[in-house]
Amino acid sequence: MPKILAKDLPKRLWTEESGLTSILILLCISNFIISPFFDKGQLVNILSRAFWVALMFAGITTLSETKLQRRLFSIIPILLITVNLFKYFRDSPVLVFFEIAADIAVFTLLIGMVFVKVFEKGPVSIHRIVGAVAGYMLIGNLWADLFQFLYFHVPGSIQLTASDADSVIKPATFVYFSFTTLTTTGFGDILPTHTITRTLVIIEQLIGVFYPAILIGRLVSLTIVSTEKPGA
Repeated sequence: MPKILAKDLPKRLWTEESGLTSILILLCISNFIISPFFDKGQLVNILSRAFWVALMFAGITTLSETKLQRRLFSIIPILLITVNLFKYFRDSPVLVFFEIAADIAVFTLLIGMVFVKVFEKGPVSIHRIVGAVAGYMLIGNLWADLFQFLYFHVPGSIQLTASDADSVIKPATFVYFSFTTLTTTGFGDILPTHTITRTLVIIEQLIGVFYPAILIGRLVSLTIVSTEKPGA
């Protein structure tokens, strides 16, 4: 078995279909372990962000068809790093808007790269179906970032529970709200109370309804067809 170096790991996640399953596992660790339980651990969060940035650069290098594409897409993670460095040394209200723009671009790029792997040529495997689930989760993370931005910068956009409002607001709160919206569960404990927030909720709910029915359902049906024997 060939030895896998730590620096080669992000690239292998994009060169092999099994990497899609690994990306889903990493998302689960990030959303359900790091975000809710290690939100105050700066070292853990820095390492997590560094790995995702490395994963993004590896995906850009692996999936870009031309040097021009590679250079253009590389602007996105570089922008994210630059904004975070500026915020670390000198915070500014203007940087908040650059940060949310960079976050949107990063998640859009990650979703796009996952879809490229999911729909690349070849037979549909279980890893591709899992990759579609990873894309679904990335959409939830994107909306969680948007909800968090609106809560802090558009007063009255989201109404939290009394216990949440009286404590330090964690990113996991918005991840929870996003995924209950995406899955159309809607417990009603967190409410959108602004036109912009309600519009985003409607869009996410529509994605949550149609995404599994159309995309994942299509991949599953293609898998069934490809595994059936001719003439059976």
